Amino acid sequence: MKKKKLLFQSVLFLAMVLFLAACGGNEDSEGGSSEGGEDAPKFLQMLTGGTSGTYYPLGGEMAQHITEATGIQTDAVSSNASADNVFALHEGEADLAFVQTDVVANAIEGTNAFEGNPVDNVQAIGSLYPETIQIVTSADSGIESVEDLAGKTVSVGAPGSGTYVNAEQILEVHGMTMDDIEAQNLDFGESTGGIQDGNIDAAFITSGTPTGAVEGLAATVDVAIVPIAEDKIAEMVEQYPYYAEDTVTAGTYGLEEDVTTVAVLAMLAVADTVPEDTVYEITKAVYENAGDMAHAKAEFITVDSALDGIGIEIHPGAQKYFDEQGVSAE
Repeated sequence: MKKKKLLFQSVLFLAMVLFLAACGGNEDSEGGSSEGGEDAPKFLQMLTGGTSGTYYPLGGEMAQHITEATGIQTDAVSSNASADNVFALHEGEADLAFVQTDVVANAIEGTNAFEGNPVDNVQAIGSLYPETIQIVTSADSGIESVEDLAGKTVSVGAPGSGTYVNAEQILEVHGMTMDDIEAQNLDFGESTGGIQDGNIDAAFITSGTPTGAVEGLAATVDVAIVPIAEDKIAEMVEQYPYYAEDTVTAGTYGLEEDVTTVAVLAMLAVADTVPEDTVYEITKAVYENAGDMAHAKAEFITVDSALDGIGIEIHPGAQKYFDEQGVSAE
């Protein structure tokens, strides 16, 4: 009898140990860490852009801070940028993405690259920094205005990309279309390489300045940025309110004078399936660690400007953080 009693007690003790271990293990289950809430994912994928642009290096720094702050492994992945990033969020192929404010607004409205296919499951975390539309050429190209692009070989980015739409709209306010140029669909690195090799005359590049690919070009070729006239800027802003006047300052790429152009905003978007607590922690990590990021564009990432230019719904997790900071959309 004593042996049976001892065996019963041993089995009962083992069962208790297994039960307690199972309860204690919930924190490392698919529910994720307690930092981002009970339903927090274990991994997050952040889509950025091409390796020669601004999204990719800045995204790498941002992902590192999110990982450290939330305990959720966040990986920054290169991509074809805005339009493809929105599609990926929509299809559940990524959790976070860098996008242009104008592109994601088009996605929600079902216009331009999203004609007839509106997106309804992508929300905003917040805006980051101005993305300058730079019409890049060589100083000896003879191209001094947008009208001078007529008949020239010009890179305009991938069809449907933010850069492509920007190029279309800039040409439009100058009474031109893609048919007036020899359009090439190249990424930033291919574009600047083409200018250097003499295979193309100019390139539209929408990116925070200074852009790595253009800096690389400036190391071998005297670079010029084609200005946009003030009256054309006013026309663009009136027709497309997500544009703003911007300046490529003297000294950038070796420029001797400021160049006036336009810009949209870069923003961080998120799939609406990411839990509220997780997005709250992501938002906090981004805006409270921007000062520790080395990239030049990080200085523009502030709580005070986080809701500027946002034309789509804010994720509840991000909204909770901004409410705590007393920040609201203008």
